[in-house]
Amino acid sequence: MAFLEDSFLSHLVELRNRLIRAVAAIVVVFLCLMPWASNIYDLLALPMLQALPEGTKMIATGVITPFFVPVKITLMAAFIIALPVVLYQAWAFVAPGLYAHERRFALPMVVGGTLLFLAGMAFCYFFVFNTVFHFISSFAPKSITVAPDIEQYLSFVMTMFLAFGVTFEVPIVVLLLVKTGIVTVKQLREARRYVIVGAFVVAAVVTPPDVTSQIMLALPMCVLYEIGVLLAAVMIRKQAAGTAPV
Repeated sequence: MAFLEDSFLSHLVELRNRLIRAVAAIVVVFLCLMPWASNIYDLLALPMLQALPEGTKMIATGVITPFFVPVKITLMAAFIIALPVVLYQAWAFVAPGLYAHERRFALPMVVGGTLLFLAGMAFCYFFVFNTVFHFISSFAPKSITVAPDIEQYLSFVMTMFLAFGVTFEVPIVVLLLVKTGIVTVKQLREARRYVIVGAFVVAAVVTPPDVTSQIMLALPMCVLYEIGVLLAAVMIRKQAAGTAPV
């Protein structure tokens, strides 16, 4: 009993230390970025500013909003930059409890999932925002002046980042479903038509009500699904080859 208590306490201490190191990395990067917090927000707001009429700027309706919104954006940027350290700390805590074959599978999943999430955010920023914001600006009646509030803009951007980041995780989800035996590659291929319909339904719910942005979310989801099915088939073939008698 004493051994179990000591083991549990040692794991709690290890978890605390890993969390402290991860949070410390984020804080250090955040403090280094703070002098450029306004520039970081301007960079995030650039797609919207390019879509607004010339001379129009965004507005802040709250008293402390001009301070807190750039701080929140800078904290998000600090987390993304410090993400390798955060992931390493999480991996260093979990890895000792995994079998060798589990470590060989889990590490690529974690790294690949992170890169795919960041790729989804980048795709959203560089391609989707430009299309969506120009559509919204061009659709607005001439009798009004389009001047978005920076806090609402931040909320919209975070929602879109999350939507596209999660969407780009589709290959990882497909691989995990096949790896755990929940579905087979054959079943995934047979479900292709339902996935396509589901992708457009999800895109219609998540994105603004214009066809272009919905297509820009649904098509990558379908393509990534096919990539996941292809990778799952390769994984199954390798497993079969590795277990085949010599």
